Amino acid sequence: MLLRSFTLSTMAARYPEILANAEEHNWGYRKFLTQLCEAEAAERKERKRDRLLKQSGLPAGKTLGTLEETKLPVKIRRLLPTLLDGGWVERAENLIAFGLPGRGKTHFLSALGRELILRHEQTVYFTSTYKLVQQLLAAKQALRLEAALKKLDRYAVVALDDLGYVQQSREEMEVLFTFLAERYERGSVMISTNLVFSKWDQIFKDPMTTMAAVDRLVHHAVILEFDNGSIRADEAKGRIPPKSPA
Repeated sequence: MLLRSFTLSTMAARYPEILANAEEHNWGYRKFLTQLCEAEAAERKERKRDRLLKQSGLPAGKTLGTLEETKLPVKIRRLLPTLLDGGWVERAENLIAFGLPGRGKTHFLSALGRELILRHEQTVYFTSTYKLVQQLLAAKQALRLEAALKKLDRYAVVALDDLGYVQQSREEMEVLFTFLAERYERGSVMISTNLVFSKWDQIFKDPMTTMAAVDRLVHHAVILEFDNGSIRADEAKGRIPPKSPA
């Protein structure tokens, strides 16, 4: 009961088992207490990971285990261990994934985000660009944009999927630019897009704003080019049953 009153629930639950082991193997007090503390720490770490995954918005199923690494470009495969190390997040660097639809950009960023949580307990938020822009636009109209941006500051990494897939109005462009400017050198952004930089004026509407947005993103960034074939097309071909002989 005393351990539970200090919110040491795992210690309380494992106490009889660990005490029995201590008596059986003649442990000293130090080892006994170490075993109790390690059990509590391990359980808390697992609960934290589960909470971070639940809050992340990462799509289910798009994990490192289901990522077909052999179909990725060689340069990206070589970079993967460095990205998994997570140092770029500590340095508030960005990651931008370019490529035509179906090349595996979303799966790659989702798998990477999940591993940043599991390996480093980083805070990650994954969302479509369209959804985030609509949330920020609604916050601006309600005079709560600053509060919405501060909420996003809690995340070490914000992943924006499909930047440029939906054309933005000027108001939407402005809140997107504000978000990117606020994140500059303070937090990491992961972006997937099918638009090369020279076409980003379709998003930000004027050359000066486009230049400013690109400059902030690429100043500290890793650029990934998904110039491989379509993974989705290959998967679709694999699902087509062979024709039966006439």
